[in-house]
Amino acid sequence: MSIFCLLWVPFFYLFRRSISSGGSSGVWALLLGSITAILQFFLGNFISNPGGFGVSRIIFGFVDIVSLPVLIPIVIYFIILIFQGFSADIDFANFALLWLIPIGALRALSWSSTNDPILLILTPLLWTALAVGISFFVKLVISHFRWYTVILSFICILALPAVSALTYWAFFSQQELYAFPLLAAMHIPVALSIAFDAKSN
Repeated sequence: MSIFCLLWVPFFYLFRRSISSGGSSGVWALLLGSITAILQFFLGNFISNPGGFGVSRIIFGFVDIVSLPVLIPIVIYFIILIFQGFSADIDFANFALLWLIPIGALRALSWSSTNDPILLILTPLLWTALAVGISFFVKLVISHFRWYTVILSFICILALPAVSALTYWAFFSQQELYAFPLLAAMHIPVALSIAFDAKSN
């Protein structure tokens, strides 16, 4: 399972890179991701006592496990685009995935002692689903700028981080009735993104 956590993000990045043409500012992504990973390794989690199965566990999943680690590179990439200028080949997903490679490597080392499939398997899957999902809806707005696509994309971009944290909570709480449908919903934008990228190439 540690091997999966170590290799899933770079494998998925290479796969997606082979079918998409978006830019990624790769050097910055790897450098800043490495710095973030090292800082988090020494500083530890923001929420040190997440509690049991309640709201605090959802917040812990959002902040320290699945959502915030992906949202940070997406926000950084947006700031970079503001200074560099927006172009047709922007790709939030590739930047975020590159950023997450060193984080996934250190997490694989630190989580290996727990041998927990929720951390070592589910978390990398949610990282990639969140990064690609947000990027998909951003591209949807750019390529089909209509009022309804803007509203739909905005709602989905806000919902995806919350659904990601809820998916983590559902698996942690062994609520399979909710866990698997939430996980499947997280990967719908991934499937659409891969299909559109493959079709466009």
